[in-house]
Amino acid sequence: MKFPLNAYALALGGALLASTLALPIWRRWCVAVGLVDDPGHRKIHSTPIPLAGGLAVLTGMLLPLLAGLLLVKFGWLPEGLTGPLAHGFGRRAGELAAILAGAVGMVLLGVWDDKVELGAGIKFAGQTLIALLVAAAGVRITVFVPSVAFSYAITVLWILTVINAFNFMDNMNGLCPGLGAIGAAGFAIIAAGHGQYLVALLALLACGALLGFLPYNYPRATAFLGDAGSHLVGYLLAVLAILPHFYSAKRPQPLAVLSPLLVLAVPLADMAWVVVLRTRMGKPFYIGDTNHLSHRLVRRGLSKAAAVAVIWGLAAATVAAAVALNW
Repeated sequence: MKFPLNAYALALGGALLASTLALPIWRRWCVAVGLVDDPGHRKIHSTPIPLAGGLAVLTGMLLPLLAGLLLVKFGWLPEGLTGPLAHGFGRRAGELAAILAGAVGMVLLGVWDDKVELGAGIKFAGQTLIALLVAAAGVRITVFVPSVAFSYAITVLWILTVINAFNFMDNMNGLCPGLGAIGAAGFAIIAAGHGQYLVALLALLACGALLGFLPYNYPRATAFLGDAGSHLVGYLLAVLAILPHFYSAKRPQPLAVLSPLLVLAVPLADMAWVVVLRTRMGKPFYIGDTNHLSHRLVRRGLSKAAAVAVIWGLAAATVAAAVALNW
């Protein structure tokens, strides 16, 4: 039996609506507590902007998911939907709980950083702790190597890499959330095509929540993701890259294991470029500059909004290539 397509539409639409409605509430809260991005060096805004994006995106994911769990628990869904969801939630309850706890942890870590500007060491330690929690719950990369220690190490390294890649890409309005939405959509399509409906639903929740935030951030920003949001986006995309089974005996396509690298090719390549460049210049790799792809496109004459749109297009092309590998 195929999983009902309307459930996918509900996940996407529910998350989009929840995020859209939550953003103004979180924006007012951020202003009240002083969680704002003030004008300053390398910033083009002249007034404080609330750092509400991460909180809104998290809300956009959690509310529909909680609603879905309650509907399944009380049997208020059609039987053809309740059965598969109850089975999926029951079988992967531990993993799902760890993933959601990690998402909340990433947002809290980011809010802390947005508020007091944590040192790189503290942020790295927090990210590592959350990545270890997720790996301990069974969300791990194996890459055909039968070693638990290796699996833990490569999983933590992957999650940290993707988190910081998206953190680096949060340098122009709409860039990070747009790339996150495109990547999540790619993972949703791939997972749905393999019949992994729970993974597809989680990816669509992430995609919808990011799309709900995007109009507040692009082309003109009335709210920013902040480190809370960029940490969350990177974390979600890292986890979504681990969850699907890209290779199986029924669909033996060895190149499909490259799908995560293609889906995330743009942020990973941009991070690799700036890290190498900063290292060659003798600067700490974690100190921001204007050598990202987005900045280079602007220096070539594009407006900021156009530069972001071009990068979205590049990401969509690599995501399409990843989807093609799985068919």
